[in-house]
Amino acid sequence: MYETSDIKNGLKIELDDQPYTVTYFQFVKPGKGTAFTRTKLKSLLSGNTLDRTFRSGEKLAPADIEEREMQYLYDEGDARVFMDTSNYEQINIQNKTIGDDARWLKDEMMINVLFWRGRPINIDLPNFVELEITYCEPGVKGNTATGATKTAELSTGAEVQVPLFVEQGETIKIDTRTGAYVERVR
Repeated sequence: MYETSDIKNGLKIELDDQPYTVTYFQFVKPGKGTAFTRTKLKSLLSGNTLDRTFRSGEKLAPADIEEREMQYLYDEGDARVFMDTSNYEQINIQNKTIGDDARWLKDEMMINVLFWRGRPINIDLPNFVELEITYCEPGVKGNTATGATKTAELSTGAEVQVPLFVEQGETIKIDTRTGAYVERVR
């Protein structure tokens, strides 16, 4: 069991039979009354956020979360197939569970998969991925206004805004948290 003094960002707890992670916390000691901790919790199942206040001394149940490093293999209809590299066990994770993160998955990529009570509930992508541009318009000479961008389609099917000097066939680095172009790799 966790105490309220153990609360920190990233702590995974279970409330109302659902796993949550702490995204924000603030310890408050009013001049009158008992101290408390104000938190923002994000559901690991639905992604919804919840504001919750805990009085000092309150007990919190740890979430039964397991994180395993797995390799992304391929797309199979409405699911994605991942393999545990330690025992070669394969699991299917539904596209609706993965959500928009699916656009950054490339074959043989190593991913952290979160399991709650033995069932996969979410994936944790690396902060940056390198993907090849499969299509983009050529940059027009003279069209070099500061900060000008164009749309590029990547090998995974995702579309991102890139600077005009980036060409088709090049590999670029993308920030998976924001979906923004970072730099040209090759």
